[in-house]
Amino acid sequence: MGAMTVLDPDVALWSAPESERAGRPLLVMLHGYGSTEEDLFGLTPHLPDAFVVASVRAPFAPRFPLPGHSWFTIDGVQSRDPAEVRASTGAVLEWLDAVRGDAPLIGLLGFSQGGVIALEALRTRPADIAFAVNLAGYAFPEPLPTDADLAEARPPVFWGRGARDEVVSPRFVEHTAQWLPDHVELSGRVYPDLAHAVSAEELHDVRVFLEKQLTPKGA
Repeated sequence: MGAMTVLDPDVALWSAPESERAGRPLLVMLHGYGSTEEDLFGLTPHLPDAFVVASVRAPFAPRFPLPGHSWFTIDGVQSRDPAEVRASTGAVLEWLDAVRGDAPLIGLLGFSQGGVIALEALRTRPADIAFAVNLAGYAFPEPLPTDADLAEARPPVFWGRGARDEVVSPRFVEHTAQWLPDHVELSGRVYPDLAHAVSAEELHDVRVFLEKQLTPKGA
């Protein structure tokens, strides 16, 4: 890992050209381990049209021979690299600062590793990121100094996962199930027949969650 981790702006995929983004809410997609920015972007037609959707590419390469890109290195079932988690989170926030424009609302949607980074970014800037969608991911177990601010702000988070998911370690699932309710306004579901993937049923629930975020609080 270099001294500075950045996202490549030239490979980000956008649902609208720059001329059509002004004043619209922004939803940033963060793909999973060994994948690319094209993966989650395919979900865009199933999400509320009000959002401008941007899908970015993770900055690291997974261990050979897995193709694609990663947000952090995985060494076995339990081990994760905290330095890379912090670096990727910082890179996402730096990229976001450069492209956000006048977006009145910013949310993050991540799958697996991308879900971890979505929550890390929300934890880092709970007053800035409006919400997060965590699909088949988890809350990274290392505490952050901004966690108390997160618990006070309690932003909305949707956490969806499959009961047949054998990729994410049970200890990460257990930690997340205990940690999230104390820090965010949690909603979501466990899908009985789902493995480490996204189903049509889950996608419908995500759309409902996103539509709720478009309604001003107290309206």
